Amino acid sequence: MSWIQPIGVRMIPANFGPMRGFDAHARIEGDCGDTMEAWLRVDGDQVLQATFTTDGCDTSVASGSVAAHLCQGKTFDQIRRELTPMTVLEALGLAETEGAEEAHHCADLALRTFEAAVEDLLKWRRAAAAAQECSHGTCGGGAEQDGGCGEGCCSECTESCGERKAPGPSRFGQRLLVLSGKGGVGKSTVAVNLALALAGEGYRVGLLDADLHGPSIPKLLGLEEHTLQTEDERLVPVELGNLQVMSIGFALEGDQAAIWRGPMKASVIEQFVNRVAWGPLDALIIDCPPGTGDEHLSLVQTLGQVDGAVIVTTPQEVAALDARKAITFCRAAQVPILGVVENMSGFTCPDCGSVTPIFQGQGGERMAAQYQVPFLGALPLDPRVGEGGDAGCPWLHRGEAGAPESFRRIIRPLVERLQPAKS
Repeated sequence: MSWIQPIGVRMIPANFGPMRGFDAHARIEGDCGDTMEAWLRVDGDQVLQATFTTDGCDTSVASGSVAAHLCQGKTFDQIRRELTPMTVLEALGLAETEGAEEAHHCADLALRTFEAAVEDLLKWRRAAAAAQECSHGTCGGGAEQDGGCGEGCCSECTESCGERKAPGPSRFGQRLLVLSGKGGVGKSTVAVNLALALAGEGYRVGLLDADLHGPSIPKLLGLEEHTLQTEDERLVPVELGNLQVMSIGFALEGDQAAIWRGPMKASVIEQFVNRVAWGPLDALIIDCPPGTGDEHLSLVQTLGQVDGAVIVTTPQEVAALDARKAITFCRAAQVPILGVVENMSGFTCPDCGSVTPIFQGQGGERMAAQYQVPFLGALPLDPRVGEGGDAGCPWLHRGEAGAPESFRRIIRPLVERLQPAKS
């Protein structure tokens, strides 16, 4: 039986997905438009583990999986000398088939990507050696330890170290997740207005829409006409003053759905964190999808550290029941909980301003007390909120008169508690 049969259309190989703690990485776009990424963990010149991702066809997935498998256990020299596209096709059982010629470019792309990862690592090793021997004496091995060179280093050392240096999570300042146990409770609205509140204080803020299956940030901010842009192989966020925004919604058209399994979602999350040209930020606000699934785990792993989480629920017990799972997730992942927001706690009459309870109970407040986490406050069901979201003009863009004061009271302690450092 060939490799491509068990992989099939609906299965993802075990070696598909980004690798944490990798030693080498490369990304190549083939002539056909397919993109392949490869990660390697090595011991000396021997590959211990290899993984990959691709946005290509089933044959690309199969080729990447086989190439990764064949690389494991081999030395760099063996990979270059022994592995060819035909080796991959033979392992797939496609070498003698009618589709061999068409599949050849997929196998070639996979091998070239892993070879590029090896070359990237070797280039960095040469740069590290050059740094140690730099006649200016300013590196002193710093390129290997810190990922950068000092002033006055030789041009070869400085250039190589600069290329190798990874955009680590530290440049994000405060990293905050906005969570909910279930959808439709106003989580994205809270995330947007929290980001706007921080930006309004003069902080440089990133807003990452991690809800890959239901991105609503572009709609809430009136950015639906924007499309995903790249520059120098980096994704470019949309800028609104001090606020930078990234969403999968910029890459989807209309009602197009992102039908992805866990490994593909993990790859997208990793790219949104590490391959977006965020620049230095004081705070990164992440609008998470409902629940506690693959995206949440990928975010915690990719960010390395999360500084806090805000959990949004509505008053009904059925909503609070799911929100409790978000609390237990945060505790299991060692994410500090900044507080609970109870949304839609009552209907605010647009004429007289009186508040009428629509949903029974005070589930959010009781839940916060039960789990001994801060209760940030309750937000009424205000018609202006829906109008602002549909119009792409959030509460805090309406000015002092149009923004509900209840929301400002909730946001203020969060802004003060986060206290991202201005620079």
